[in-house]
Amino acid sequence: MVNAGTLPRLCHRSHGGCMTTIVAGEVLFQGAVSFDRTAEGLAPVRLPVAQAGLFPSPDDMLMQRAWSPSGVRLRFATDSSRLRVSIVPADTGEEQCIFDLSCGARILDSRTVAPGSDQVDFRLDPSSGNASASGNDLPVYEIWLHQWHPTRVSSLQIDDGARFALPPDDRPRWVAYGSSISMCRTAASPARTWPAVAAREHGLALTSLGFGGQCHLDPLVGMVLRDLPADLMTLKLGINVYGGGSLNVRSYPAAVIGLVRIIRERHPRIPIGVITSIISPDRERTPNAVGCTLEDYRAMTRDAVERLRRAGDETLLLFEGTDLFGEADAQLLPDGLHPNPEGYELIGKRVAELVLPALIR
Repeated sequence: MVNAGTLPRLCHRSHGGCMTTIVAGEVLFQGAVSFDRTAEGLAPVRLPVAQAGLFPSPDDMLMQRAWSPSGVRLRFATDSSRLRVSIVPADTGEEQCIFDLSCGARILDSRTVAPGSDQVDFRLDPSSGNASASGNDLPVYEIWLHQWHPTRVSSLQIDDGARFALPPDDRPRWVAYGSSISMCRTAASPARTWPAVAAREHGLALTSLGFGGQCHLDPLVGMVLRDLPADLMTLKLGINVYGGGSLNVRSYPAAVIGLVRIIRERHPRIPIGVITSIISPDRERTPNAVGCTLEDYRAMTRDAVERLRRAGDETLLLFEGTDLFGEADAQLLPDGLHPNPEGYELIGKRVAELVLPALIR
């Protein structure tokens, strides 16, 4: 059990009774790579924020996407009947943010936060939760931050007198790398992105590194993947390289092989699943700026994986994205590229059924 006493606590009176404020600390979060701390609170970032200058991209878009907390959540155990997350209001324009509360595989509640709001409130019945794996009788909850809008958390508040703990987490650790289709901006809510759906189904501790428009197999991103603790990993590759024309028939296979080899420097034996692109009808046979179709990138991905397996990488597996979301599902692509909310949940269910059982030991 992590010592929750290391997190500063304050008591204040609010509408409905006194609540204890637990100042946000890094140990509350899962799914973040680094943090940006200010006097107002803690913002999770999905790349090393102190090394931001080493992740160049046009308009600094890669680091901007890293500030979106897709897959990031607060994890804790409590018997409180109320939870309140105090946040710094994000500049969301007219968009609303949704936060999810889950316990195990179940989503207990979703809360929509209006632009400018600085708190997220949940009410819960502790008797409906799951006891932690450590034998503690407190239910373990996760509060999922909105997958798109950067969020700075100031504190978590619980009922005064309620018990609170940071339980150990012995779930297998899954790191998922991909594009906007893994980031899932238009998913119905943060616990309903496809990585979150699959992770909840199998009881995995998720770190989701989907970066909208920015999955270009950057060597420094490969080093981040290499350095993260992981029991299994998925690499969903191809669509951003097609869209940006960033790699061609000469450089793409080598980049796939190089990415896997970088990860293998510290994860020599964990199962890694390489997933080809899902269907995108207008891109399947249309050459991009470097003369490659989406089908070409799938074929090159298959070839790279086969070369690595022939070289002895027996725990590297290939999965076809079109088995997860194929031609029959194309009506769930409103823009011909990104799934709608139903489509993201469908991918999550199929990943849970077809991909993760082959990777979980």
